[in-house]
Amino acid sequence: MNALPHSGATQRPTGRGADMKLLGIYLNDHLAGATAGTERVTRLARTAGASALGRAIGPVAAEIAEDREALLDIMRDLGVPVRRYKVWAGWAGEKLGRLKPNGHLVSPSPLGTVLDLEALRLGIEGKAAVWQALLRLSATDGRLDRSRLDTLLERARRQQERIEEWRVRQVEEALARTSG
Repeated sequence: MNALPHSGATQRPTGRGADMKLLGIYLNDHLAGATAGTERVTRLARTAGASALGRAIGPVAAEIAEDREALLDIMRDLGVPVRRYKVWAGWAGEKLGRLKPNGHLVSPSPLGTVLDLEALRLGIEGKAAVWQALLRLSATDGRLDRSRLDTLLERARRQQERIEEWRVRQVEEALARTSG
């Protein structure tokens, strides 16, 4: 896909920097969300297979996995340690989120894909928010590569558009099926 190179940002004077403890919590919380989002979109792409949805979501799934890796790179650049329990919680939360009543006992609900796409849309909005926050911090922290963050933010916006397009299609299809 559109692999982003490791930032390799040059050190600039940092001026008034971020509270590293709070930044670490913030980035680890986003890493937990990125882990859940990566799991969800990978499963959705796999289940959609060779369908039109699968062909549209497959590249987005690959980008979302790359974005998670980019977040890990940024955390490394900033010296923020990964809190494994938060990563595990994100992974487990995504798995547990599948165990909800869906109106169908043995078959998948037509709303399952809609809910997956809605969760992904929200996750991508959160990811865009972290890129925006880091962009603001890049003004005073030379460890953050502004160009890379601009690229990540633009990619998140494209992902939002693609997911929203398919969410609307799936809502129309699911509701037409159930009300028809």
